Amino acid sequence: MKIVSSSPSSTKKIAAAFATKILKTGTKNKSALAVGLIGELGSGKTTFVQSFAKKLGIKQNLPSPTFVLMRNYESRIKNREHYKNLCHIDCYRIKKIDELKTLNLAVVFRNPRNIVLIEWADKIKKSLPKNTIWINFEHGKKENERIIKMPIPVKIK
Repeated sequence: MKIVSSSPSSTKKIAAAFATKILKTGTKNKSALAVGLIGELGSGKTTFVQSFAKKLGIKQNLPSPTFVLMRNYESRIKNREHYKNLCHIDCYRIKKIDELKTLNLAVVFRNPRNIVLIEWADKIKKSLPKNTIWINFEHGKKENERIIKMPIPVKIK
């Protein structure tokens, strides 16, 4: 599905719709849900993550974990069928996959209560689960326009 976003608020609506769709499915996986976010600098990845987190009931502002690599947040949704944790990973500074050893990603990806959103995921593609959902972000022709491509159709309100 290709969606054109005309502003950061439009990108937030797209992320909220995507999160709603994910939450409706519940935690039917036997492992974490991994979402790989790919795109140029300033193409909307962090804005997308922040809005996604709000749909999980996470109220605090989510700074990009560029220098700490990963931040964890607890979902505020009380339904036991939903995901419990949001892991936000930013691989912008990663040069070699070995730099992620301290994160113990294998354990993170095994937990079916985790949603893992990875910015710059293409840098660690070989380390990600095969069922990773890939979302591509591109700059559009206009200044604030972004093209977001995702495999899951969403309804934007």
